[in-house]
Amino acid sequence: MDTTTLATVTTPRAVERLVQGQATSDGAGVKLVRVLTNNLQRRLDPFLMLDAFGTDNPGDYIGGFPDHPHRGFETVTYMLQGRMRHRDSAGNEGLLVPGSVQWMTAGRGVIHSEMPEQQDGAMEGFQLWLNLPAKDKMREPWYRDIASSEIPEWHGEGVTARVIAGSTHGVAGAVQREGTEPLYLDLHLAPEARFEQPLPASHNAFVYVYRGDFLLVGDTAVRRQRMAILTNAPGSDGIVLQAGPQATRAILVAGRPLNEPIAQYGPFVMNTQQEIFQAVEDFRAGRLA
Repeated sequence: MDTTTLATVTTPRAVERLVQGQATSDGAGVKLVRVLTNNLQRRLDPFLMLDAFGTDNPGDYIGGFPDHPHRGFETVTYMLQGRMRHRDSAGNEGLLVPGSVQWMTAGRGVIHSEMPEQQDGAMEGFQLWLNLPAKDKMREPWYRDIASSEIPEWHGEGVTARVIAGSTHGVAGAVQREGTEPLYLDLHLAPEARFEQPLPASHNAFVYVYRGDFLLVGDTAVRRQRMAILTNAPGSDGIVLQAGPQATRAILVAGRPLNEPIAQYGPFVMNTQQEIFQAVEDFRAGRLA
């Protein structure tokens, strides 16, 4: 256990509000829960969307996500259970397996598919959309498969933090981004375990609980399958979480807001409507392929 870099949060954030996701479907009928919806994009800038998917019914996922375009942002897919194959128009291909991450920067545009590579069993995970600064929206696409063994971990008293992006307690994550400074932690907490994370007061942050009964954020109990949007109180210096009587797992996500206009049309996220019109025209003309 690493006790040399334990954080001390003196003015922790509270819960601003609790959010229950909306059941929906996407792709070729894949059932999922949209936790971070369009109406929260401004509040949780630079994050645009969070989908949670989890089912052991193949009928809920077998259609997958056939070829579809993206422009102007990044997708981060974190697989908890199941196997999904990625292919894209830039020539990248990879297989998501339990514990692995796929980080794709769509940039100026890419067409990709995400298809299940199993006929039965459970399929569970998250997809997070992370906005790009205006100056980077038309950059070249980029892609990386991150194996489970490549995700750094920090181990504390009753806590394991898988560090997908950002850093915690001196452990740097698998991915760093200068513009949005994202923090993405998968936290595994033993019963009653406590975790602290320093964070600038200006960064937007949320917690989503996906195992266990509840997670305490201050005096607020965040139940399983709920997202807690955390306050941005002046002078706050971080986040303090404590598991309830059951072992608990949650993702903690935070980032520096871009404070730029958001124009979205489906899989295209730009800064102006004119840029959206151009994205649609480029896609129809085959210029994203």
